[in-house]
Amino acid sequence: MKKTNMKRFTLLALFIAIEIAVSVIPFLGFIPLGFINATTLHIPVIVAAILLGKKEGAIVGFVFGLISLIKHTLEPSVSSFIFSPFITIGGTSGNFASLLIAIVPRTLIGFLSGFLYEILSKRKINDVISISISAVVGSLTNTILVLGGIVVFFGRAYADAIAIPYNTLLTFIMGIVTSSGIIEAIVAAIIAVAICKAGKRVLSL
Repeated sequence: MKKTNMKRFTLLALFIAIEIAVSVIPFLGFIPLGFINATTLHIPVIVAAILLGKKEGAIVGFVFGLISLIKHTLEPSVSSFIFSPFITIGGTSGNFASLLIAIVPRTLIGFLSGFLYEILSKRKINDVISISISAVVGSLTNTILVLGGIVVFFGRAYADAIAIPYNTLLTFIMGIVTSSGIIEAIVAAIIAVAICKAGKRVLSL
């Protein structure tokens, strides 16, 4: 039991290290779109959740959230006030809601992906389908909660920051969800299936 726990702890540390490494490689962890960043940082979170469990996935997701907070604090862009309470852009300052947007959706990526995979596995659903569904749900959790948080807490300020009329913001946000959000989810599912299937054989999980 102790050997198993040490193995899981080591793998958790490895996933955290991967998450940090991906975040510092230019145009890999965060892909600038001008008005917001697309990301691949949700993928290690999803893989960790599926291979190790919802608790470990939530921990790696929390690290993702901290990375986002730190990046937007140290390298501010026009929308960084959304993710960091320490940044003021155009007269709008980040606040406690910024912490919620930066951290909560990312933590939930890991928890929900792992939780859903557990349920699907117990019901003997095909493993490729289980991994794919869990990855898509995890990815969309991030997209929907982050963008939803922007609309709820910073809607008008965000519209001003990216120079669009406030009454078009919801349409604009939905466009992101149905374009880059869907692409991120599909890519996450494909990569998660490949890594998790191989990882289970190698690690005997």
